[in-house]
Amino acid sequence: MGPGAGELVAVVGAVLVACGYLLAARRLRRRGDAWSPWRDVAFGAGAAGVVWAAVGPLPGGPFTVHMVRHLLVGMAAPLLLVLARPLTLALRGLSPGAARRWLLVLAHSRPAGWLVFPPLAALLDVGGLWVLYRTRLFADMGHEPWLRALVHAHVLAAGLLFAFSVCRLDPVRRRWGLAMRGTTLLAAGAAHAALAKSLYATAPPGTSFAAGDLHAGSQLMYYGGDLVEAALTAVVAASWYRAAGRAGRRQRRRASADWAYRGCARPADSGVLGR
Repeated sequence: MGPGAGELVAVVGAVLVACGYLLAARRLRRRGDAWSPWRDVAFGAGAAGVVWAAVGPLPGGPFTVHMVRHLLVGMAAPLLLVLARPLTLALRGLSPGAARRWLLVLAHSRPAGWLVFPPLAALLDVGGLWVLYRTRLFADMGHEPWLRALVHAHVLAAGLLFAFSVCRLDPVRRRWGLAMRGTTLLAAGAAHAALAKSLYATAPPGTSFAAGDLHAGSQLMYYGGDLVEAALTAVVAASWYRAAGRAGRRQRRRASADWAYRGCARPADSGVLGR
């Protein structure tokens, strides 16, 4: 069976968004601004992952194929797209005007701040997966193309929110601290691993996959999820390291300025006291 309307929409949307990103990055560089080409690579790879998940040939049985799609759409592609910092690119690329002001208002709004609150983003992401696999929703979406498209859209959106909230690379209303993001990442990883183990033992309600297919798909979910979560951990650690380095440099500059001020002040003070 070929790709349905939902898959074709996903392909067209991913291609258009990727082209828009690359054109905006090119425009930024042509006016003399720095923009890492690795971000272009990350965004292109994330969009390609969405396309491949929608229409590309995937290995294994039905459940294993579904898990490959889950890892691509819900975990790997969101991380790559977030690493490309699309919001920062949009804010830097847009000319001053209504569109840029609207985007700033949206990014700094209270609803946006709560959507990227790490525990809420994790609940929407991993909690949604528990609902999908531990209810009849997974079986039902196999018979309803519109439901399948809706579920895949939710998985992608929730994955983007979670990666965005944990990585904290783009400017938003509130940037949650390292402790909050790290704890949320550990809890979400544990919940994802527990779900994979439960699927290894028991198939989703209303389904009947072969044991080998079920076990292969569950193991892929478990170990593939670990790889993406390790990458998220590396991004969080790198951002903390850079932030700590910037704070240290600011502190050293303040200390140097303070010592220079004191050094300049001593002779004048001495002269005043001498008189």
